[in-house]
Amino acid sequence: MSIWSGFDPLIQEWFLERIGQPTDPQTLGWPQISGGQDVLISAPTGSGKTLAAFLHCLNGLVRQARTGDMPDAVQVVYVSPLKALSNDIQKNLERPLAEIRELAERRGVDLAPIRTALRTGDTTAYKRQQMLERPPHILVTTPESLYILLTAKRSREILGSARTQIVNEIHDVA
Repeated sequence: MSIWSGFDPLIQEWFLERIGQPTDPQTLGWPQISGGQDVLISAPTGSGKTLAAFLHCLNGLVRQARTGDMPDAVQVVYVSPLKALSNDIQKNLERPLAEIRELAERRGVDLAPIRTALRTGDTTAYKRQQMLERPPHILVTTPESLYILLTAKRSREILGSARTQIVNEIHDVA
C-alpha cells in the first residue's frame, strides 16, 4: 500500500513538487496517523515532524474544500509555543495553504476557502468576537491560550461541537 493512498491528489502533487520525497518520520508516521492511531514522532529538528502530523489535517480540509462542504467550525487546533509561532504559521500553514490553492487553480479544481485564525494572549476582544461569529477551520494558538479556550465557558464556544484535532508540536526551547 502506497503512503499516498489516503491523500488527495492535490496534496500529493503539492508535496512532491514543493517538498520532495517524504522523510523517514513522515513515511513511518503517515500510515499510523491515517489509521487513527495516536502517534508520537521523535526526530531531530528539520526532519519534517510537524508536516508529518499536519499534512493529514490539511488533507481532510482540502477534501472538504473540494466539495464545498466546509462547516463553520474549528476543525484543527494547532498548538505552538509563542517562541516558534510565527515560523510555524508561515512554514507549516500559510505557505502550504497558498501553494495548494495555487495548484488547485492551475488544475481547474474549485476549492472553498480554508479559514485560519491566530489566538494568543494579545488577540483583541474584537478579533475573538469575530472568531465566534465566523470560526476559522484552523485555529493556531499557544499552550497558554489553549488552556483559556478549554476552561473559560465563553472561549470554549469557538471550539464548538465539531470534531477537533489537536496538533501539538513540542519544540526544543533551549
